[in-house]
Amino acid sequence: MKFNNELALFLKARYPIIYVNTLEEDRVEYVIRKNIKTNLNRSIYTWDFVDGYTNNPNNEGFAKRNPLQALELVERLNAETPALFLLKDFHRFLTDLSISRKLRNISKILKLQPKTLIIIGSDLIIPKELTDLITIVEFQLPLEEEISQELTRLTNSLNIKISSELFENIVRACQGLSLERIRRVLSKIIATYKTIDENSISVLLSEKKQIISQTEILEYSSVNEKITNLGGLNNLKNWLKKRKTAFSLQASNYGLPTPRGLLLVGLQGTGKSLTAKAIANDWQLPLLKLDVGKLFGGIVGESESRLRQMINVAETISPCILWIDEIDKAFNNTDSKGDSGTSNRVLATFISWLSEKTKPVFVIATANNIDLLPLEIIRKGRFDEIFFLDLPKKEEREEIFKIHLKEFRPNSWDIFDYKKLAQFSESFSGAEIKQSIIEGMYHAFYENREFNTDDICLALKELIPLVNLENDQMIRLQAWASSGRIRAASSKSIYLNKNAK
Repeated sequence: MKFNNELALFLKARYPIIYVNTLEEDRVEYVIRKNIKTNLNRSIYTWDFVDGYTNNPNNEGFAKRNPLQALELVERLNAETPALFLLKDFHRFLTDLSISRKLRNISKILKLQPKTLIIIGSDLIIPKELTDLITIVEFQLPLEEEISQELTRLTNSLNIKISSELFENIVRACQGLSLERIRRVLSKIIATYKTIDENSISVLLSEKKQIISQTEILEYSSVNEKITNLGGLNNLKNWLKKRKTAFSLQASNYGLPTPRGLLLVGLQGTGKSLTAKAIANDWQLPLLKLDVGKLFGGIVGESESRLRQMINVAETISPCILWIDEIDKAFNNTDSKGDSGTSNRVLATFISWLSEKTKPVFVIATANNIDLLPLEIIRKGRFDEIFFLDLPKKEEREEIFKIHLKEFRPNSWDIFDYKKLAQFSESFSGAEIKQSIIEGMYHAFYENREFNTDDICLALKELIPLVNLENDQMIRLQAWASSGRIRAASSKSIYLNKNAK
């Protein structure tokens, strides 16, 4: 464990004050005690504001409700006695002048004697005058190995047998949760279902929703869409199919790097958002949607802070999918002037993270207008692939009609003339096809009868597809795709050059 190695190194090097940033107070204390017992011979003194020093009969209750007196114990102990002081929530007192001064005074003792202060806290509150004395150590959330051990302990104690595949999926779903939270949610699963099965995944994902709700810029999206609900897009589906198990332990052992993400480009209604939801459902990963409007705050420096917060939350609950809808509006080349360079700074931070991230956060970004995106984003290395979602061709339109009509009329979907519907719906997107069905249903409902193919055809004649209004943009996108700089999501694409002026 990286934390154990760092702690042992800092103790041997006699770092005076170590700050462990974590919410898992009990777990970090357990790990420290285990590490000290195994590798170093030191006495451990634990202090908190309410009970004072505990776990040591000679100093039981000493310095209760007195943080300044808690530091005096360092001076009272024999100079040759190796000691470790665990100070819980002590970060709240660091801004007090007397505490700050006392820490600087005893730092000389800490450097010369085998004694170390370890502050355990959840917030980084360090005054400027103490930054040179305090070393910050991140205490990671439980990794796969630790989660596997906990799950194995639980299943063995309850005599529950689960498949290796389900075991791995549950371990993956637990990543990003504290060990205490994992134990609570597994207890909840046992109490609800009397066992651990496929239902456990959804319960674990909903637990992660609690973490996401603490931030205002990320939204946990519940997904029910399936890959089979996507009409056409064969190239994209095949690409996704090969990467479905890329977050698994087998893929890691094979040496495969986790996929970085996708950029989906196309007109509105071509299925970009639907694809993001379907991927999350198919891969059984939580889907986080970034609210771009809330990312850019009004206070100087707030936008950069919110971006870092977004990255931290996404990495904390990884593996997950981060969905950035209409990224072309967030990082618009034409809108970066007059904002004191905020957009450029946020863009630089975001691009740097895209290139260097090591956590399994799969980014799905969608864009309607590729011309508005900076070249830094679409350069290779930011995303694994850029797909162009064209208007569906005839066979794909038939498939899309079938998907939606099976939803609206599951018992009579096969009575419709799909070839006729596909012929009448040229230049229509998937969203517009669905809307034509709804319009046809309104026609028939008004006349108090069941709707049919002709009702939908009538709706298709009345509806004006978006491509008729944004034909030039579609032609530019198709020309860009045909140049080989972007990959077509469908095996074939329609080209509307015949409509160009």
